[in-house]
Amino acid sequence: MFKLIGIIAGYLFLGFWGGLLGFLAGAFFDRMRVYGSGGMNPLQNALRQAVFLETVFISMGKLAKADGHVSQGEIEHVEQFMQKLNMTAEHRLRAIALFKQGADPAFDIEPTYKRFMAVCGHTKNLKQVVLVYLIVMALADGHFHPAEEALLGDIAGYLGYDKETFKRMMDMVLNQAHFGSGQINPAEALEDAYKALGVTKDSTDAEIKRAYRKLMSQYHPDKLMGQGVPEDMIAMATEQAKEIQLAYDLVKKNRNM
Repeated sequence: MFKLIGIIAGYLFLGFWGGLLGFLAGAFFDRMRVYGSGGMNPLQNALRQAVFLETVFISMGKLAKADGHVSQGEIEHVEQFMQKLNMTAEHRLRAIALFKQGADPAFDIEPTYKRFMAVCGHTKNLKQVVLVYLIVMALADGHFHPAEEALLGDIAGYLGYDKETFKRMMDMVLNQAHFGSGQINPAEALEDAYKALGVTKDSTDAEIKRAYRKLMSQYHPDKLMGQGVPEDMIAMATEQAKEIQLAYDLVKKNRNM
């Protein structure tokens, strides 16, 4: 859309070279519209995807070992994750090695996140997807171990989130998970729905709608893939979007929005 507008406007004012400049400017804005401010071309995406997956598997290992031992359930969770990614045997071995690297008690995870921030740090969505996925993993056994929560807090800090923002994200993901699993206490469902959207019952209809649209935008498949999330991991974002939709529908129904 912007490319066509740029070509026409540029040609009318500056002729051929104006049209060319208009095309380039329009292409930039089209990419921004689809991918967000962190959008990039496919060649650069490969590096982001590699760093993204490396960070995820190392973090999964570190998180699994946070309470002192790696449970069978956590191992099965990682294996299921690799199966969903349809990894080749070579990539599977690499992922296992990264998981074990992270699970080593002596391993310092901070340099991993310095590399992640250097490559992916200026895209808000990638940072959020990493943290949200790790929170979901920590919830896999139904509760947070204090050591897991402490590690997630450190990771949030490496990603540039302050403590208050991290707690708010934790609360949102926890309550989104309630909707996704169907484990909703009817007496608390509406309160959980507000928390899942990151708002309160005192928020206005406009504020709630804005929060909902922002969350849904953050999990938009095209935007995430354009910023470096591997295609096979989009399913996780889709599940989060479904949970957000359920929460919003409940709030909207209750408020007659």
